[in-house]
Amino acid sequence: MRYAAIDIGSNAVRLLIADIIQNNDIVSFKKNTLVRVPLRLGDDAFIDRKISEPKAVDLVKTMSAFRNLMDVYRVSEYMACATSAMREAENGGVLVNEIKDTGIDLQIIDGSEEARIIYSSHIEQHLGNKKAYLYIDVGGGSTELSVFADTKLVASASFNIGTIRILDNQDKEETWEEMKTWVNTHTRMFKAVYGIGTGGNINKLSRLASDKEDKPISYAKLKSLHEYLSSFSLKDRINVLGLNNDRADVIIPACEIFLTLMKYGHLRQIIVPRVGLVDGIIQTLIDKHLLPTLQETAISR
Repeated sequence: MRYAAIDIGSNAVRLLIADIIQNNDIVSFKKNTLVRVPLRLGDDAFIDRKISEPKAVDLVKTMSAFRNLMDVYRVSEYMACATSAMREAENGGVLVNEIKDTGIDLQIIDGSEEARIIYSSHIEQHLGNKKAYLYIDVGGGSTELSVFADTKLVASASFNIGTIRILDNQDKEETWEEMKTWVNTHTRMFKAVYGIGTGGNINKLSRLASDKEDKPISYAKLKSLHEYLSSFSLKDRINVLGLNNDRADVIIPACEIFLTLMKYGHLRQIIVPRVGLVDGIIQTLIDKHLLPTLQETAISR
């Protein structure tokens, strides 16, 4: 059995095809194929409030290719979500209808739904009892924040601050202030707050910092990485450090967002489980289609 997840983000469009593994009452998944196409829809959406015709054509072509790949892999269930770029594009609804003609039903989701789906990838496994966490997901157009205490969700919010938005000078000072106030309000009652970070950029930074998944990155280490990466020109970050073209520029503002939030919340370190929206989508599909069946089976025994 295979499920698929499509994430239409501000920087890139992703397709994850996953093999579903069922072992008695436990269901998990293994990543089979991941395709990433750097369309960078945010450049259009955040400046012109509209996806341009050339990028709209590329997006529809990409969705058609994804539909064909899902058919070849015999995917039984899928879910396609678009985030902040499509949320802000005036022609987002028109594009949803054009994409439907390729055989893909696309949902434009808000920030809270985006956060909920990412939580579905079992972020709670990384939470210790009697500890407080600031969960940070940084995308091209928005940053989703949540505070957990004793493994329970205390509060969550979405802010229009993202890597593409910063590169295009579309971030606003008042939004930074709102985010600072929100973090201070929801973390100041805790003695110590730990960080959890998700998103393509922090995943890459985690790999640069250490080969080990889940190994925390300290504030000092992240600051050092930021200084190191910033010492290279964009061209050298691509040619010397080997970063992808569409990662080499956004990784700097991503560092700045994480460092700023770590300052706001007085975080000494941040855990990086290396999951994203596509992982959460697959888990959401499992929760919807397989877990109810397993529960019914367990009751009938």
